[in-house]
Amino acid sequence: MTLQDLIHDWNTAGTVKPVRRPLFHDETLRDGLQSPSVTDPDIPAKRDLLHRLARLGVDAINLGMPSSGPKAVAAVKALMIEIRDHRLRLQPSAAVRTQEAELAQIAEIQQRVGLPLQASIFLGSSPIRMDVEGWDLDHLVTLTRRAVAFCRRNDVQVIFVTEDTTRSRPEHLRTLYGAALDEGAQSICLADTCGHATPQGVANLVHFVKEEILQGLEVQMEWHGHNDRGLGVANALAAFLAGADRLHGTILGIGERCGNVALDQLMMNFILLGLWTGDLTDLPALAERVADLCGIPIPANYPMLGRDAFRTGTGVHAAAIVKALRRGDVELADAVYSGVPAAMVDRRQEIEIGPVAGHSNVLYWLDMNGYDPTAERIERILRLAKQSRRILSETEIRAVL
Repeated sequence: MTLQDLIHDWNTAGTVKPVRRPLFHDETLRDGLQSPSVTDPDIPAKRDLLHRLARLGVDAINLGMPSSGPKAVAAVKALMIEIRDHRLRLQPSAAVRTQEAELAQIAEIQQRVGLPLQASIFLGSSPIRMDVEGWDLDHLVTLTRRAVAFCRRNDVQVIFVTEDTTRSRPEHLRTLYGAALDEGAQSICLADTCGHATPQGVANLVHFVKEEILQGLEVQMEWHGHNDRGLGVANALAAFLAGADRLHGTILGIGERCGNVALDQLMMNFILLGLWTGDLTDLPALAERVADLCGIPIPANYPMLGRDAFRTGTGVHAAAIVKALRRGDVELADAVYSGVPAAMVDRRQEIEIGPVAGHSNVLYWLDMNGYDPTAERIERILRLAKQSRRILSETEIRAVL
């Protein structure tokens, strides 16, 4: 009997899988670095991340916001040259407002490097933002048309982003996206800028844009989400299933406030759903690199990448894993108490000894470390474990032995 025979997957039962594959747009070097808690890596480090992201299977990447200053301009140019010279399969973009001076920067960088640079033009569209800024819809339409028309004249491709899309009125979205498309925008992006949306809300929004605005137009729809309600990854999945083509995210979910969609978790879920066939074995090294460069820790319980993702100190769990291993079935051992296979990221299930451990935990440890699992040794280690308030260290176990 195969592992598939042993698991009834309610996640996919009765659903029709999309025939298209998801496209991934990395925002680690732009929105990710807008987190107030991270350190901005230097250009050589960013070059390294480009290569790692390309190997991971990322399709597009936002290189930054040139209008932030000379340092940002230098970084975008350097990374564009890296993509060009190494022929990396990454479509570069840069964030920009509707101001002509900022759009001209994009056109100049593209011209100097000789590589297309998409302008990710963002514009607030929600009533709350319009009220705060003192904008009206006519003003926003004028800004949109001028910006996209300028890019068209300068051969710059446009991703038109409505900020706070998930709190915007349907008639405003219809008007703004319509203006951008009239002027020649190649892509439109729906943004959950404040992390307001739920999966159902995302599906409603994507269906509306697809049916009421695009109406069969060959225009790429993108989704950019945030994680303020803890729904970032779920919302991105909902966006794709509803019809979005390219999904934005950052490694480890770094970004403004509570962060962006965690691109690593998103990719993992697409693999498990059978919607993407990527290889994540290099992902832990990439995540460690991002964490180190940005000066942030990876939480121990972080899905798939945290220290505890595949560790257990619980007797019942350990017993089931050990039984599977004794049958010589590593795949079964990897799945019996884990919804994500450790092998996906080149790890294995780890069994520790602590206050809630049982005989199986100790037997496994002794076997793995070359000790004869005598009854006396097992009892001595378990006695110490039951008196402890945490997982025993290897030094403590060896001291008992």
